Amino acid sequence: MDNKRLLITRLNVWYDPAMEQILSAQPGFELRTCVQEGDEELTRQSLRQSHAYQIPSARDEVHDAWVVSKAFLQYCPQLLCVSVNGAGYDTVDVTACTEAGVMVLNQSGANAQSVAEATIALMLDVSRRVSESDRLIRHKRGFSREYLMGKEISGKTVGLIGFGHIGKKVSVLAQAFGMRVLVFDPYVDAATIHQMNGESVNFNELLKSSDFVSLHCPRNASTLNMFDEEVISKMKPGAIFISTARGGIHNEIALFNALESGHLSGAGIDVWNQEPPPLDHPLLSLENVVATFHTAGVTVEARRNMATWAAEQIIAVLQGEKPARCINPEVWPKFRKRYEKILGTRAVQQA
Repeated sequence: MDNKRLLITRLNVWYDPAMEQILSAQPGFELRTCVQEGDEELTRQSLRQSHAYQIPSARDEVHDAWVVSKAFLQYCPQLLCVSVNGAGYDTVDVTACTEAGVMVLNQSGANAQSVAEATIALMLDVSRRVSESDRLIRHKRGFSREYLMGKEISGKTVGLIGFGHIGKKVSVLAQAFGMRVLVFDPYVDAATIHQMNGESVNFNELLKSSDFVSLHCPRNASTLNMFDEEVISKMKPGAIFISTARGGIHNEIALFNALESGHLSGAGIDVWNQEPPPLDHPLLSLENVVATFHTAGVTVEARRNMATWAAEQIIAVLQGEKPARCINPEVWPKFRKRYEKILGTRAVQQA
């Protein structure tokens, strides 16, 4: 492998320097960074030569021309793997990659602690009306402290939709406040949830019993618009809705209506259908909504993890090894044949 030049192309979003440091120290690897707004032909030329492509996971950060689609893959005959800079992979057509023999990697878990902390922060902010108090004290006088009276989260019930890396960490943090943790995740067994001091319940039970409902599931065909008007209406009156997952899982208009009517007492929203949301978005007009710009996982620590893990996984794949976090493991037989044809060396044999 040492005498082969393995080219990695990435788009020009911000990356922690760890990625470049790791790749530059690896013999035979070359990292190129392309400007999305630059010369399209130059970028395509780089991609045509590339064996790996590093791409943001947030759809709004990637121009249509550089989203990994079936048409995109036709321009990249040497491409062996696509690596997304996060847990989500909205910018990649995984099915098209599998058909083309291209491995898809993510950095699942790299930002789990950061997102879990942000989830608790939103719960505290909405409950204790921190942002609302901050906005009011900057512009008005003549109101009492009781006007801004909040509620404690201690002893309350939080319902988690999804119990992956982030959901598990939220469960641990919630227990520090003495919260009861309910979990709905059809892919995680009750024993595992119980070991984390959670209770496995069905969807409707979680909705009617939770003081907080927090989303930690991926956006896919089964979860898109999951929290529509009907589902939100089943939530406990006065409950608080939190999402640090993905925009589109909750219906924004249905959520606005539930908040405006008083059925829900507040919401903490980090993710949106359009990011950032338009300034005249109805949810931004409500004082009981704390809004952030998909920043739950944007911390120094999380970005360092993502850059490090991405570099290490790309190196492993281009050395013919199976990586730790592969979205489409079923691609391995086809990937291995392409790997050997493109690079002229055998991939590592693994079960």
